[in-house]
Amino acid sequence: MSILEVNHLSVSFKQYTAGLKQSHHKVISDLNVNLEAGEILAVVGASGSGKSLLAHAILGILPANASVSGVMTYEGEELTPARQKALRGKEIALVPQSVNYLDPLMKVGKQVRTSVQTGDAVQAQRRVFERFRLGREVERMYPFQLSGGMARRTLLSTAMVSGAKVIIADEPTPGLDPVVIKEALSHFREFANQGCAVMLITHDIESALQIADKIAVFYAGTTVEIAKAEDFAGQGEAIRHPYSKALWRALPQNDFVPITGSQPHPSALPPGCLFAPRCAMATPECLQAQPEMRPLRDGMVRCIHAT
Repeated sequence: MSILEVNHLSVSFKQYTAGLKQSHHKVISDLNVNLEAGEILAVVGASGSGKSLLAHAILGILPANASVSGVMTYEGEELTPARQKALRGKEIALVPQSVNYLDPLMKVGKQVRTSVQTGDAVQAQRRVFERFRLGREVERMYPFQLSGGMARRTLLSTAMVSGAKVIIADEPTPGLDPVVIKEALSHFREFANQGCAVMLITHDIESALQIADKIAVFYAGTTVEIAKAEDFAGQGEAIRHPYSKALWRALPQNDFVPITGSQPHPSALPPGCLFAPRCAMATPECLQAQPEMRPLRDGMVRCIHAT
């Protein structure tokens, strides 16, 4: 059962160029993704593909110059700005990419306690700190006194104690040692096993595959494939989209084959399929219109040639 649905999401930013001319850059276009209760969906793709913007759009924290279209629903009801505000940090929690989200003027123990919805906030904070190997002295520290890894574990702690039904984790593991990464991922898996939903935004496909149920591949601001995690194996024979295959083959353990070209800038998107200029399978038909997402082999793909 879908707990969070994003359909045909587009996000544009209004900017002013030389001479105060107004322009609009579409950074997300026709993006579709669903989160199901009890599931971990890993969102992967290169920098600039729209992964973090998707998280901010869901939570309603995009900057004022952003224009949003499409439909987002939570538990079957539309996510209006008022509803986003009511749910944010309560039923939908963010583990942000930047540690700057911590309040520099508040001790971190108190910050974590403010996210506890029920029960003893102090005990909840101390239990989660213990799980993340943060000593009792850490709760009395300010953010500037924390290492990068400690700050990330504090952000993880805030989400974990919130009692949220959905956790959106935006690159939650950089700067953490392998033991803590494994433990953090296991907590996300535990969270999903309790019937909640996790969106794990990451560059690290290998770590995501340890816990994810499905993988959503983003390219140039849109979804190009949604597949079961087990499809990402071997030489990528089960993967559907040419970009997803190329991304998989580019990993060191999978031949380390580079992808030719680069992802287009939002101000210079090509006509038709956004990956066509880099795709060996591209035909003139690919340049006519951006393909629709379509079902294929128990997944979804945005490619007319995928089989």
